[in-house]
Amino acid sequence: MAPRRQLHESAVQRAMHDAGRAAGRTKRATCHTVRHSFATHLLEAGTDIRTTQTMLGHKDVRTTISYAHIVGHGPLGVISPLDR
Repeated sequence: MAPRRQLHESAVQRAMHDAGRAAGRTKRATCHTVRHSFATHLLEAGTDIRTTQTMLGHKDVRTTISYAHIVGHGPLGVISPLDR
């Protein structure tokens, strides 16, 4: 088995920047943007806060809860089980 090759942090950041630009985005695209979007999508999909905390590697659930305020729950944000 061949050894795993590691990418330098700046190479990943450059790839994110280039991908954002190629997609026509005017706002900065960063690795943190992807992480933030992933957490938000997990919570929007109904993943519980503790599972999300574990997946993100947060030691304190309060850090994960900071993502939850973005998720719009309310009368229009609720998905009926019948619609799933």
